[in-house]
Amino acid sequence: MSDSGGGSGEQNRQTEFCDRKSPSVDWQKPASIDACIIGAGAMGGLLGGRLAAAGADVTLIDVGAHRRTISDRGLTLVDPDGTRRRIEDVDVTSSVSVPEPRDIVVLGVKAYDLPTVAPMIPRVVGPETVVLPILNGIPWWYFHGFGGDLDGHRIEAVDPEGVIERHVDTEQVVGCVPFAAGTIAEPGVVRHTEGRWFPVGELDGATTPRVRGVTDLLGQIGLRSRVLDDVRSELWLKALGNLSFNPVSALTRATLAEICRNPETRALVRAMMEEAKTVAEALGVSFRRSIDDRIEGAEAVGAHRTSMLQDVERGNRLELEALVGAVIELAELTDRSVPTIRTVYRLTRLLDETMISP
Repeated sequence: MSDSGGGSGEQNRQTEFCDRKSPSVDWQKPASIDACIIGAGAMGGLLGGRLAAAGADVTLIDVGAHRRTISDRGLTLVDPDGTRRRIEDVDVTSSVSVPEPRDIVVLGVKAYDLPTVAPMIPRVVGPETVVLPILNGIPWWYFHGFGGDLDGHRIEAVDPEGVIERHVDTEQVVGCVPFAAGTIAEPGVVRHTEGRWFPVGELDGATTPRVRGVTDLLGQIGLRSRVLDDVRSELWLKALGNLSFNPVSALTRATLAEICRNPETRALVRAMMEEAKTVAEALGVSFRRSIDDRIEGAEAVGAHRTSMLQDVERGNRLELEALVGAVIELAELTDRSVPTIRTVYRLTRLLDETMISP
């Protein structure tokens, strides 16, 4: 991430990160890890289940039938090849009853639920705890340590009242950009459909013992990771797909392959990506893949139903603000025009409102 306003202040922040003591936990031995997973859905359940299967002490926090089934029967993971594993040695609860700092806290809830669960996060965070958000879209921490005039700016679309900012110490956050997909096939059953790529990075780009430790841990539980020196650029690479394919799939009920193979919708998502790219570049982001490569990669995934399409099919609230609304807010901050994104946002917002109306 390059920013002309960073200067010596940015160098000082990197020095502070690099001078931190290495955490006492042995990240290369999952059995030594004490983890809390807030939100045991597709991604949270995947990480929590794999950690527990590797011997980590894992507490899952979730609600409803999913929590009850895990409590009664354990958590079942279904791998992309169909292999099923039941993990019974895992605690599951609906809230944090007793404060107990963990080595790692994974935030696996939908972005719109994060302000609701944020007040419980300090109860499981100690001085050396790593907070690892596994979220779609633009995160609340985006401008933390950013430098320049936007340093510390709060994105209203994802943290409208500053609740997350007040309860999560962003200095303890390690950024993660999950390139994976899954679903809750039924209560207590998490199906991993594709992708194992979970790159991570410090928000200032420094290479620290803790970020190397998280990378090691992910590798030890069968996922792929590497340390990013520019987590925001990697985040935007994924965001291009999220902000376009998700709402278009919700509106059309089409899979990734169907959207890409139809000339009209392919042109639509391309236009949305082009607009978003101008916003990202205005914020100093560089892209390692072209938009055409991004679309071709999505087409190659095949008959995949996006998370937003799955939410439409289940009648759930749509994760629209973090994926699309935040990009529009950043466009306004950078004085960039995004008419196509605005139009699709308005249509999808109406869909969301009519779905949740009584």
